[in-house]
Amino acid sequence: MKQYNAIKVKYPDAMLLFRVGDFYETFGEDAKKAARVLGITLTKRGAGSETETALAGFPHHSINTYLPKLVKAGMRVAICDQLEDPKMTKTIVKRGVTELVTPGVSLNDEVLQTKTNNFLAAVHFEFTRLKGGKKQLGISFLDVSTGEYLVAQGNAEYIDKLLQNFNPSEVLVQKQHKQQFLELFENRYYTFYLDDWVFQPEYANETLQNHFEVKSLKGFGIQDLKNGIIASGAVLYYLSETQHNQLKHIQSISRIAEDNYIWMDRFTIRNLELYNPNSINAVTLLDVIDKTISPMGGRLLKRWLALPLKNIDTIRNRHELVKFFIDSDTFSATVTYQLKQISDLERLISKVATSKASPREIVLLKDSLKAISPIKTSSENSKNNINNSF
Repeated sequence: MKQYNAIKVKYPDAMLLFRVGDFYETFGEDAKKAARVLGITLTKRGAGSETETALAGFPHHSINTYLPKLVKAGMRVAICDQLEDPKMTKTIVKRGVTELVTPGVSLNDEVLQTKTNNFLAAVHFEFTRLKGGKKQLGISFLDVSTGEYLVAQGNAEYIDKLLQNFNPSEVLVQKQHKQQFLELFENRYYTFYLDDWVFQPEYANETLQNHFEVKSLKGFGIQDLKNGIIASGAVLYYLSETQHNQLKHIQSISRIAEDNYIWMDRFTIRNLELYNPNSINAVTLLDVIDKTISPMGGRLLKRWLALPLKNIDTIRNRHELVKFFIDSDTFSATVTYQLKQISDLERLISKVATSKASPREIVLLKDSLKAISPIKTSSENSKNNINNSF
Protein backbone atom coordinates (compact mmCIF):
# COMPACT_ATOMS: atom_id res chain seq x y z
CA MET A 1 0.00 0.00 0.00
CA LYS A 2 2.97 2.33 0.50
CA GLN A 3 3.93 1.68 -3.11
CA TYR A 4 0.34 2.27 -4.25
CA ASN A 5 0.05 5.55 -2.30
CA ALA A 6 3.37 6.81 -3.67
CA ILE A 7 2.17 6.26 -7.25
CA LYS A 8 -1.35 7.56 -6.58
CA VAL A 9 0.06 10.87 -5.33
CA LYS A 10 1.50 11.47 -8.80
CA TYR A 11 -1.92 10.92 -10.44
CA PRO A 12 -4.41 12.38 -7.92
CA ASP A 13 -7.08 13.15 -10.53
CA ALA A 14 -6.92 9.74 -12.27
CA MET A 15 -8.43 6.35 -11.57
CA LEU A 16 -5.39 4.17 -10.77
CA LEU A 17 -5.60 0.55 -11.98
CA PHE A 18 -2.93 -1.16 -9.87
CA ARG A 19 -1.68 -4.51 -11.21
CA VAL A 20 -1.44 -7.14 -8.48
CA GLY A 21 -0.73 -10.61 -9.85
CA ASP A 22 -3.47 -11.51 -12.31
CA PHE A 23 -5.75 -8.62 -11.29
CA TYR A 24 -6.03 -4.87 -11.65
CA GLU A 25 -7.04 -3.52 -8.23
CA THR A 26 -8.49 -0.16 -7.19
CA PHE A 27 -8.51 1.20 -3.65
CA GLY A 28 -10.36 3.79 -1.57
CA GLU A 29 -12.46 6.30 -3.47
CA ASP A 30 -11.25 4.84 -6.77
CA ALA A 31 -12.69 1.47 -5.75
CA LYS A 32 -16.07 2.99 -4.93
CA LYS A 33 -16.20 4.73 -8.31
CA ALA A 34 -15.03 1.63 -10.17
CA ALA A 35 -17.61 -0.58 -8.47
CA ARG A 36 -20.39 1.86 -9.37
CA VAL A 37 -19.36 2.39 -13.01
CA LEU A 38 -18.28 -1.17 -13.80
CA GLY A 39 -20.82 -3.03 -11.73
CA ILE A 40 -18.13 -5.06 -9.92
CA THR A 41 -18.10 -6.14 -6.27
CA LEU A 42 -16.87 -3.65 -3.67
CA THR A 43 -15.03 -5.32 -0.79
CA LYS A 44 -12.74 -4.22 2.02
CA ARG A 45 -9.08 -4.75 2.75
CA GLY A 46 -8.10 -5.05 6.42
CA ALA A 47 -11.73 -5.02 7.55
CA GLY A 48 -12.13 -3.72 11.11
CA SER A 49 -8.57 -2.40 11.38
CA GLU A 50 -7.25 1.15 11.23
CA THR A 51 -5.97 0.48 7.72
CA GLU A 52 -9.37 -0.65 6.42
CA THR A 53 -9.88 0.53 2.82
CA ALA A 54 -12.34 -0.12 0.05
CA LEU A 55 -11.20 -2.57 -2.66
CA ALA A 56 -12.51 -3.51 -6.11
CA GLY A 57 -10.77 -5.32 -8.95
CA PHE A 58 -11.06 -7.34 -12.13
CA PRO A 59 -8.88 -9.90 -14.03
CA HIS A 60 -6.09 -8.27 -16.03
CA HIS A 61 -7.17 -9.97 -19.26
CA SER A 62 -10.53 -8.17 -18.99
CA ILE A 63 -9.03 -4.68 -19.23
CA ASN A 64 -10.31 -4.13 -22.78
CA THR A 65 -13.81 -4.75 -21.44
CA TYR A 66 -13.64 -2.49 -18.39
CA LEU A 67 -11.27 0.31 -19.50
CA PRO A 68 -13.65 1.71 -22.17
CA LYS A 69 -16.46 1.95 -19.61
CA LEU A 70 -14.31 4.06 -17.31
CA VAL A 71 -13.15 6.38 -20.12
CA LYS A 72 -16.68 6.76 -21.50
CA ALA A 73 -17.75 7.77 -17.99
CA GLY A 74 -15.37 10.74 -18.36
CA MET A 75 -12.54 9.40 -16.21
CA ARG A 76 -8.80 9.66 -16.64
CA VAL A 77 -7.35 6.17 -16.09
CA ALA A 78 -3.73 5.51 -15.06
CA ILE A 79 -2.68 1.93 -15.81
CA CYS A 80 -0.01 0.79 -13.35
CA ASP A 81 1.74 -2.42 -14.41
CA GLN A 82 4.35 -4.72 -12.88
CA LEU A 83 7.68 -3.75 -14.44
CA GLU A 84 9.52 -6.96 -13.57
CA ASP A 85 8.85 -10.67 -13.18
CA PRO A 86 7.75 -11.40 -9.57
CA LYS A 87 9.72 -14.68 -9.72
CA MET A 88 12.94 -12.75 -10.31
CA THR A 89 12.81 -10.62 -7.16
CA LYS A 90 12.70 -11.32 -3.44
CA THR A 91 11.39 -7.86 -2.59
CA ILE A 92 8.25 -6.04 -3.67
CA VAL A 93 7.70 -6.01 -7.43
CA LYS A 94 8.58 -2.76 -9.21
CA ARG A 95 5.49 -1.04 -10.58
CA GLY A 96 4.89 2.09 -12.63
CA VAL A 97 2.29 3.82 -14.75
CA THR A 98 2.72 2.64 -18.33
CA GLU A 99 -0.19 4.58 -19.84
CA LEU A 100 -2.63 7.32 -18.89
CA VAL A 101 -5.84 6.97 -20.89
CA THR A 102 -8.16 9.97 -21.13
CA PRO A 103 -11.24 10.70 -23.29
CA GLY A 104 -9.08 12.51 -25.87
CA VAL A 105 -6.16 10.08 -25.86
CA SER A 106 -7.19 6.53 -26.64
CA LEU A 107 -6.39 3.83 -29.19
CA ASN A 108 -8.87 1.33 -27.77
CA ASP A 109 -11.45 0.22 -30.35
CA GLU A 110 -14.13 0.01 -27.68
CA VAL A 111 -13.63 3.68 -26.80
CA LEU A 112 -13.40 4.98 -30.38
CA GLN A 113 -16.38 5.40 -32.70
CA THR A 114 -15.73 3.85 -36.12
CA LYS A 115 -16.88 6.75 -38.31
CA THR A 116 -16.00 9.60 -35.95
CA ASN A 117 -12.65 11.20 -35.18
CA ASN A 118 -11.52 11.27 -31.56
CA PHE A 119 -9.91 14.69 -31.32
CA LEU A 120 -7.82 16.02 -28.47
CA ALA A 121 -7.84 19.83 -28.61
CA ALA A 122 -5.90 22.63 -26.95
CA VAL A 123 -6.92 26.29 -26.75
CA HIS A 124 -4.45 29.09 -26.11
CA PHE A 125 -5.50 32.60 -25.08
CA GLU A 126 -3.33 35.45 -26.34
CA PHE A 127 -2.95 38.57 -24.26
CA THR A 128 -2.82 40.95 -27.22
CA ARG A 129 -6.15 41.96 -28.69
CA LEU A 130 -7.42 42.22 -32.23
CA LYS A 131 -9.08 45.34 -33.62
CA GLY A 132 -12.37 45.98 -31.86
CA GLY A 133 -11.13 44.56 -28.55
CA LYS A 134 -11.58 40.88 -29.44
CA LYS A 135 -9.05 38.43 -28.05
CA GLN A 136 -6.91 36.30 -30.33
CA LEU A 137 -7.02 32.57 -29.62
CA GLY A 138 -5.04 29.63 -30.95
CA ILE A 139 -6.38 26.11 -31.29
CA SER A 140 -5.06 22.71 -32.28
CA PHE A 141 -6.75 19.35 -32.90
CA LEU A 142 -5.02 15.96 -32.87
CA ASP A 143 -6.55 12.54 -33.40
CA VAL A 144 -3.84 10.20 -32.08
CA SER A 145 -5.78 7.23 -33.49
CA THR A 146 -5.42 8.47 -37.09
CA GLY A 147 -2.46 10.89 -36.93
CA GLU A 148 -4.50 13.90 -38.14
CA TYR A 149 -3.03 17.12 -36.71
CA LEU A 150 -4.66 20.51 -37.39
CA VAL A 151 -4.05 24.08 -36.26
CA ALA A 152 -5.82 27.45 -36.53
CA GLN A 153 -6.24 30.79 -34.79
CA GLY A 154 -8.74 33.62 -34.68
CA ASN A 155 -11.29 35.36 -32.51
CA ALA A 156 -13.51 33.59 -29.96
CA GLU A 157 -16.43 33.31 -32.39
CA TYR A 158 -14.29 31.45 -34.95
CA ILE A 159 -12.78 29.16 -32.29
CA ASP A 160 -16.29 28.38 -31.03
CA LYS A 161 -17.29 27.28 -34.56
CA LEU A 162 -14.21 25.07 -34.82
CA LEU A 163 -14.92 23.43 -31.49
CA GLN A 164 -18.49 22.80 -32.57
CA ASN A 165 -17.47 21.34 -35.94
CA PHE A 166 -14.65 19.11 -34.71
CA ASN A 167 -16.35 18.24 -31.40
CA PRO A 168 -13.21 17.21 -29.45
CA SER A 169 -13.46 14.54 -26.75
CA GLU A 170 -11.12 16.55 -24.52
CA VAL A 171 -9.88 20.16 -24.46
CA LEU A 172 -6.64 21.34 -22.84
CA VAL A 173 -6.64 24.85 -21.36
CA GLN A 174 -4.12 26.96 -19.50
CA LYS A 175 -4.97 27.00 -15.77
CA GLN A 176 -5.03 30.78 -15.50
CA HIS A 177 -7.61 30.99 -18.31
CA LYS A 178 -10.05 28.45 -16.88
CA GLN A 179 -12.72 31.05 -16.13
CA GLN A 180 -12.33 32.74 -19.50
CA PHE A 181 -12.76 29.42 -21.29
CA LEU A 182 -15.94 28.67 -19.36
CA GLU A 183 -17.34 32.14 -20.04
CA LEU A 184 -16.74 31.83 -23.78
CA PHE A 185 -17.54 28.16 -24.42
CA GLU A 186 -19.56 27.20 -21.34
CA ASN A 187 -19.28 23.72 -19.86
CA ARG A 188 -19.85 21.85 -23.14
CA TYR A 189 -16.52 19.99 -23.28
CA TYR A 190 -14.49 17.65 -21.11
CA THR A 191 -11.56 19.87 -20.10
CA PHE A 192 -8.19 19.42 -18.46
CA TYR A 193 -6.10 22.32 -17.20
CA LEU A 194 -2.33 22.49 -17.72
CA ASP A 195 0.34 24.60 -16.02
CA ASP A 196 1.04 28.01 -17.51
CA TRP A 197 4.64 27.22 -18.53
CA VAL A 198 3.39 24.67 -21.10
CA PHE A 199 1.90 27.55 -23.13
CA GLN A 200 5.17 29.32 -23.95
CA PRO A 201 6.11 30.08 -27.59
CA GLU A 202 9.74 28.94 -27.27
CA TYR A 203 8.72 25.62 -25.73
CA ALA A 204 6.01 25.03 -28.36
CA ASN A 205 8.32 25.74 -31.30
CA GLU A 206 11.06 23.52 -29.91
CA THR A 207 8.58 20.70 -29.20
CA LEU A 208 7.13 20.75 -32.72
CA GLN A 209 10.51 21.07 -34.45
CA ASN A 210 11.91 18.16 -32.44
CA HIS A 211 8.90 15.99 -33.20
CA PHE A 212 8.95 16.62 -36.96
CA GLU A 213 12.78 16.75 -37.04
CA VAL A 214 12.88 20.13 -38.80
CA LYS A 215 14.59 23.44 -38.14
CA SER A 216 11.57 25.53 -39.14
CA LEU A 217 7.80 25.14 -39.38
CA LYS A 218 7.65 27.05 -42.69
CA GLY A 219 7.34 23.84 -44.67
CA PHE A 220 3.97 23.19 -43.03
CA GLY A 221 2.70 26.70 -43.77
CA ILE A 222 1.89 27.46 -40.13
CA GLN A 223 4.85 29.65 -39.15
CA ASP A 224 2.65 32.77 -38.77
CA LEU A 225 0.11 31.07 -36.49
CA LYS A 226 1.84 32.01 -33.23
CA ASN A 227 -1.08 31.14 -30.96
CA GLY A 228 -1.96 28.04 -32.92
CA ILE A 229 1.62 26.77 -32.60
CA ILE A 230 1.48 27.25 -28.83
CA ALA A 231 -1.75 25.23 -28.68
CA SER A 232 -0.13 22.53 -30.85
CA GLY A 233 2.84 22.34 -28.50
CA ALA A 234 0.50 21.85 -25.54
CA VAL A 235 -1.10 18.87 -27.30
CA LEU A 236 2.27 17.14 -27.83
CA TYR A 237 3.27 17.88 -24.22
CA TYR A 238 0.06 16.26 -22.99
CA LEU A 239 0.74 13.12 -25.05
CA SER A 240 4.18 12.76 -23.46
CA GLU A 241 2.68 13.25 -20.00
CA THR A 242 0.17 10.48 -20.65
CA GLN A 243 3.00 8.10 -21.62
CA HIS A 244 2.23 8.27 -25.36
CA ASN A 245 5.75 8.63 -26.68
CA GLN A 246 5.64 6.58 -29.89
CA LEU A 247 4.16 9.10 -32.29
CA LYS A 248 5.96 8.52 -35.59
CA HIS A 249 2.61 8.15 -37.37
CA ILE A 250 2.00 11.88 -36.77
CA GLN A 251 4.04 13.07 -39.73
CA SER A 252 2.48 16.42 -40.60
CA ILE A 253 0.49 19.33 -39.26
CA SER A 254 -1.93 21.38 -41.38
CA ARG A 255 -3.56 24.75 -40.95
CA ILE A 256 -7.33 24.97 -41.19
CA ALA A 257 -7.92 27.45 -44.01
CA GLU A 258 -10.64 29.76 -42.70
CA ASP A 259 -11.43 31.22 -46.14
CA ASN A 260 -12.00 27.82 -47.79
CA TYR A 261 -15.16 26.87 -45.92
CA ILE A 262 -18.57 28.09 -44.86
CA TRP A 263 -18.55 28.39 -41.08
CA MET A 264 -21.80 27.60 -39.30
CA ASP A 265 -22.37 28.47 -35.66
CA ARG A 266 -23.51 25.82 -33.19
CA PHE A 267 -27.15 26.94 -33.32
CA THR A 268 -27.28 26.47 -37.10
CA ILE A 269 -25.63 23.05 -36.86
CA ARG A 270 -28.03 22.01 -34.13
CA ASN A 271 -31.17 23.28 -35.85
CA LEU A 272 -30.23 21.65 -39.17
CA GLU A 273 -29.61 18.37 -37.30
CA LEU A 274 -26.54 17.71 -39.42
CA TYR A 275 -25.15 14.93 -37.23
CA ASN A 276 -26.88 15.19 -33.86
CA PRO A 277 -30.67 14.70 -33.53
CA ASN A 278 -32.78 17.11 -31.49
CA SER A 279 -35.17 14.39 -30.32
CA ILE A 280 -35.13 10.68 -29.57
CA ASN A 281 -35.18 8.39 -32.62
CA ALA A 282 -34.84 11.39 -34.97
CA VAL A 283 -32.82 10.95 -38.18
CA THR A 284 -29.93 13.32 -38.94
CA LEU A 285 -28.78 14.51 -42.36
CA LEU A 286 -25.63 12.38 -41.96
CA ASP A 287 -27.79 9.29 -41.31
CA VAL A 288 -29.60 9.92 -44.61
CA ILE A 289 -26.58 10.52 -46.87
CA ASP A 290 -23.93 8.26 -45.31
CA LYS A 291 -23.61 5.33 -47.73
CA THR A 292 -19.86 4.97 -47.10
CA ILE A 293 -18.49 1.44 -46.80
CA SER A 294 -15.27 2.18 -44.94
CA PRO A 295 -14.56 3.86 -41.58
CA MET A 296 -12.17 6.29 -43.30
CA GLY A 297 -14.84 7.31 -45.81
CA GLY A 298 -17.35 7.80 -43.00
CA ARG A 299 -15.02 10.16 -41.15
CA LEU A 300 -14.23 12.08 -44.35
CA LEU A 301 -17.91 12.50 -45.22
CA LYS A 302 -18.62 13.83 -41.74
CA ARG A 303 -15.77 16.33 -42.14
CA TRP A 304 -17.10 17.44 -45.55
CA LEU A 305 -20.56 17.94 -44.05
CA ALA A 306 -19.15 20.01 -41.21
CA LEU A 307 -16.98 22.12 -43.53
CA PRO A 308 -18.89 23.03 -46.74
CA LEU A 309 -16.61 24.26 -49.53
CA LYS A 310 -16.68 27.83 -50.87
CA ASN A 311 -14.32 27.59 -53.84
CA ILE A 312 -16.31 26.86 -57.01
CA ASP A 313 -13.40 25.08 -58.76
CA THR A 314 -12.93 22.71 -55.82
CA ILE A 315 -16.67 22.03 -55.73
CA ARG A 316 -16.75 21.27 -59.47
CA ASN A 317 -13.75 18.96 -59.14
CA ARG A 318 -15.57 17.02 -56.44
CA HIS A 319 -18.69 16.82 -58.63
CA GLU A 320 -16.67 15.53 -61.57
CA LEU A 321 -15.18 12.76 -59.46
CA VAL A 322 -18.63 11.71 -58.28
CA LYS A 323 -19.91 11.77 -61.88
CA PHE A 324 -17.03 9.56 -63.00
CA PHE A 325 -17.98 6.94 -60.40
CA ILE A 326 -21.61 7.09 -61.54
CA ASP A 327 -20.75 6.80 -65.25
CA SER A 328 -18.05 4.13 -64.93
CA ASP A 329 -19.83 0.98 -63.72
CA THR A 330 -16.77 -1.28 -63.95
CA PHE A 331 -14.45 1.08 -62.09
CA SER A 332 -17.09 1.82 -59.45
CA ALA A 333 -17.77 -1.90 -58.89
CA THR A 334 -14.04 -2.62 -58.51
CA VAL A 335 -13.52 0.14 -55.97
CA THR A 336 -16.66 -0.82 -54.01
CA TYR A 337 -15.63 -4.47 -53.80
CA GLN A 338 -12.03 -3.72 -52.83
CA LEU A 339 -12.99 -1.12 -50.21
CA LYS A 340 -15.04 -3.76 -48.44
CA GLN A 341 -11.83 -5.79 -48.05
CA ILE A 342 -10.00 -2.85 -46.44
CA SER A 343 -10.07 -2.36 -42.67
CA ASP A 344 -9.54 0.98 -40.92
CA LEU A 345 -6.07 1.64 -42.35
CA GLU A 346 -5.53 4.95 -40.55
CA ARG A 347 -6.10 3.43 -37.13
CA LEU A 348 -4.30 0.18 -37.93
CA ILE A 349 -1.18 2.13 -38.95
CA SER A 350 -1.42 4.20 -35.75
CA LYS A 351 -1.56 1.03 -33.67
CA VAL A 352 1.51 -0.36 -35.41
CA ALA A 353 3.39 2.91 -34.86
CA THR A 354 2.50 2.93 -31.16
CA SER A 355 3.27 -0.80 -30.70
CA LYS A 356 -0.31 -1.57 -29.73
CA ALA A 357 -1.29 -3.74 -32.70
CA SER A 358 -2.37 -7.30 -32.01
CA PRO A 359 -1.37 -10.23 -34.31
CA ARG A 360 -4.91 -10.19 -35.72
CA GLU A 361 -4.59 -6.48 -36.58
CA ILE A 362 -1.26 -7.08 -38.34
CA VAL A 363 -3.03 -9.62 -40.56
CA LEU A 364 -5.84 -7.09 -41.22
CA LEU A 365 -3.21 -4.54 -42.23
CA LYS A 366 -1.62 -7.03 -44.64
CA ASP A 367 -4.99 -7.88 -46.23
CA SER A 368 -5.90 -4.18 -46.49
CA LEU A 369 -2.67 -3.29 -48.27
CA LYS A 370 -3.19 -6.16 -50.72
CA ALA A 371 -6.74 -4.90 -51.43
CA ILE A 372 -5.43 -1.46 -52.42
CA SER A 373 -3.46 -2.78 -55.41
CA PRO A 374 -6.47 -3.49 -57.69
CA ILE A 375 -7.84 0.00 -56.96
CA LYS A 376 -4.51 1.54 -57.94
CA THR A 377 -4.30 -0.53 -61.13
CA SER A 378 -7.88 0.29 -62.10
CA SER A 379 -7.28 4.00 -61.48
CA GLU A 380 -4.13 4.01 -63.62
CA ASN A 381 -6.00 2.33 -66.44
CA SER A 382 -8.91 4.75 -66.37
CA LYS A 383 -9.04 7.24 -69.25
CA ASN A 384 -9.54 10.18 -66.93
CA ASN A 385 -6.50 9.25 -64.85
CA ILE A 386 -8.46 10.12 -61.74
CA ASN A 387 -5.84 8.72 -59.41
CA ASN A 388 -4.11 12.14 -59.54
CA SER A 389 -7.28 13.71 -58.14
CA PHE A 390 -7.29 11.43 -55.11
